[in-house]
Amino acid sequence: MVVLGRVTAPYGVQGWLRLHPFGDDPGRWREISSWWLGRDENDFSGWCAYPLQALRLQGKSWVVKLTGVDDRSGAERLVGNYFGAPRDELPKTDLGEFYWSDLIGLSVVNLGNEPLGRVVDLLESGAHAVLVVTEENGCGEKVERLLPFVDHVVKEVEIPAGLLRVDWERDW
Repeated sequence: MVVLGRVTAPYGVQGWLRLHPFGDDPGRWREISSWWLGRDENDFSGWCAYPLQALRLQGKSWVVKLTGVDDRSGAERLVGNYFGAPRDELPKTDLGEFYWSDLIGLSVVNLGNEPLGRVVDLLESGAHAVLVVTEENGCGEKVERLLPFVDHVVKEVEIPAGLLRVDWERDW
């Protein structure tokens, strides 16, 4: 299961849901026949499938209509749920596009091949995504770096090799 975002609020009185997507192109998620919703982003055992009826951009935010969610009360019960889909049902990514879950766990090195740690999370800052990279220093303490996920910082993503190469110095 790949987590794609979170339900943030009901929209209207007919069961529509307002979304916070964890990606740049939610419109492509129309290709996913059923969306899965659940409270725990790390434990998918309690997640339930909802067939997709409609997905649209409403102003600056995305709203979705799922089968079986027919009124505001039903929508309110789903606020706070994460939503996602099995990996094999996701639209294929274009060259240079990645699902966030594909980046988690990658080793990060700079252009001088110095290790900077591993990607442990991504944050949405509004302007762009931010990689959360941690490593242990020589004293057993975790060092955290926040690297913008933008072209002038991220130079190469090699998912099969488990590597992300960045233009970033160790002491920044």
